[in-house]
Amino acid sequence: MLDSLIRFVRDQYRTDEFIPLHAPVFAGQERNYVSDTIDSTFVSSVGAYVDRFERDMGAYTGSPRAVATVNGTAALHIALQLVGVKSGDLVITQPLTFVATCNAIAYCGAEPVFVDVDRHTLGLSPAALEVWLDDNAWIDDEGVCRTRDTNQVVRACLPMHTFGHPADLDGLLEVCSRWKLALVEDAAESLGSFYKGRHTGTLGVVGTLSFNGNKIITTGGGGMILAGETLGIRAKHITTTAKQPHPYEYVHDEIGYNYRLPNLNAALGCAQLEQLEAFIANKRTLAARYADHFSGSDFQFVTEPADCRSNYWLNAVICDSREQRDTLLKATNEKGVMTRPIWALMNHLPIYAHCRKGDLTQAEWLEARVVNLPSSVSTSVTTI
Repeated sequence: MLDSLIRFVRDQYRTDEFIPLHAPVFAGQERNYVSDTIDSTFVSSVGAYVDRFERDMGAYTGSPRAVATVNGTAALHIALQLVGVKSGDLVITQPLTFVATCNAIAYCGAEPVFVDVDRHTLGLSPAALEVWLDDNAWIDDEGVCRTRDTNQVVRACLPMHTFGHPADLDGLLEVCSRWKLALVEDAAESLGSFYKGRHTGTLGVVGTLSFNGNKIITTGGGGMILAGETLGIRAKHITTTAKQPHPYEYVHDEIGYNYRLPNLNAALGCAQLEQLEAFIANKRTLAARYADHFSGSDFQFVTEPADCRSNYWLNAVICDSREQRDTLLKATNEKGVMTRPIWALMNHLPIYAHCRKGDLTQAEWLEARVVNLPSSVSTSVTTI
């Protein structure tokens, strides 16, 4: 099976050379837009392409406001601040995620609480969230969710749309509403993914995207905050050093952040966004081929949840066991086909081992079995 998988992947990318996990594709106006930015001399944090990128991303996602940032972690840091996360607060999230999700919580002086995921979405489980809250939390007279033992504020819930597959947002929104929690969506991996017709990152109070070099579109480094009008205006203010508009004076009315996306990067993003739907069509075709290849085997290919459209950012397969996973990883990487295990659970990292957690049976099961497969836009699919 592993030899046939290696041949299959090589057939998709039509090469005998090294195949990375996810590489960017520059097939549009990238050079022209970046050159235009250089010619304009506006290569830093002010320029027409920043405004255009925010406007175009808002239109694509259906978000009233889209605010560009220097990276996705910065976007998530600000998103948590927008919903009031403060030092000493708790934020419920999933242990099966990239470390940036938890780091953004820590930047606020808050701590993550790890709650289990659903196996079919790989995202935060509404049922597990409900269980943890029932067992550990209460609502005070002012309508604030607090822990029973230490009376700490549980301020927000932060699901991540793993590999571009939307989490169960209806379930999470319902639980968060009853427990007075702000839902913040880490949609870093899910640009182009839709949950029941709505773009991920637009169903919670605020959401964030990432345009790192390995994402479905890239600005080199970059992120975006998706929010309503009021929070969007505030996000723009505090990510641009909280500077008050003035023809020449420097007046800053609060502690802000220099989280602005440079115009040079935004130019790249504008060109990439123009190709996004073609990229998604290509990657969905590739995912369907993977699903067909693994059909009837011992491996379970991860597919999009019902009523969703996933961008299939990273294709993933679930192995029978850790031993089978390790065999797959060794065989493919030795043959120049890059595969990777899913992240180590956040509660297994020394920096977050002390944090509260619920029963993590599903996350632990997945940690031992999930492997990511090469997922770049395929040269054998003619959709770009």
